Amino acid sequence: MLVHPQFNPVALQLGPVAIHWYGITYLVAFGLFLWLAGRRAQMPQFAQAGWTRRDVEDLLFWGVLGVVVGGRLGYVLFYKPGYYAEHPLEVFAVWKGGMAFHGGLLGVIGAMALYARSKGRPFLQLMDLIAPAVPTGLASGRVGNFINGELWGRAADPGLPWAMVFPQSGSLLPRHPSPVYQFLMEGLALFVILWIYGRKPRGPGQVAGLFLIGYGVFRFIAEFFREPDAFLGLLALNMSMGQWLCVPMVAVGAWLWLRGARLASA
Repeated sequence: MLVHPQFNPVALQLGPVAIHWYGITYLVAFGLFLWLAGRRAQMPQFAQAGWTRRDVEDLLFWGVLGVVVGGRLGYVLFYKPGYYAEHPLEVFAVWKGGMAFHGGLLGVIGAMALYARSKGRPFLQLMDLIAPAVPTGLASGRVGNFINGELWGRAADPGLPWAMVFPQSGSLLPRHPSPVYQFLMEGLALFVILWIYGRKPRGPGQVAGLFLIGYGVFRFIAEFFREPDAFLGLLALNMSMGQWLCVPMVAVGAWLWLRGARLASA
């Protein structure tokens, strides 16, 4: 049976300044986005529309704002609305943790919509441009989760070769290393699918729609192995909050993909 190594979360200490591994994974995510989205901007279907490296840099800035604001508000509204209604000032205490991917996604969509409107760019074209450059950032974040020993999985069969004890969970039960599952599915697999699919011109919104479908399906599967939040547990139909949030995500993605297919064939 494997045991989580319990890495030191601080990668480098420079006097009073501590550089955390989790922060490094964010920098890696940003760097990968700039590189991959920059390559996407050079593809004929985007270069001919006037997309440049400068646009990609601006999109990263707007995207980071969307992730931070949306991720925090999503956690507040989706996971602990009662608590934050009673402690409204705690909403701003981001250093205590509490971010939600689905909220971050909504924040990014809102930020991209504002950017597209300010520059007179087609919103769905923008989303198709950046969608394949997002999963590597998600993969990087899951590496940070694993290093921190957080978001551990549900109890696993001790005979499972990769079952792992997470001492941070407060027990010595063998568990599924769910951050690794999510790294492989939402990160690497989704990146390969989107990068290959997005190399050719597609109907407006089809690449972004496939991202929503792919992430929603992979996250839905991963939630079967991930320990539900203790303060929520499982909800209706024995589904976690993460799974319920993936349902509309997949539905919207399917609608976007089908709509793009109709427009492409018109």
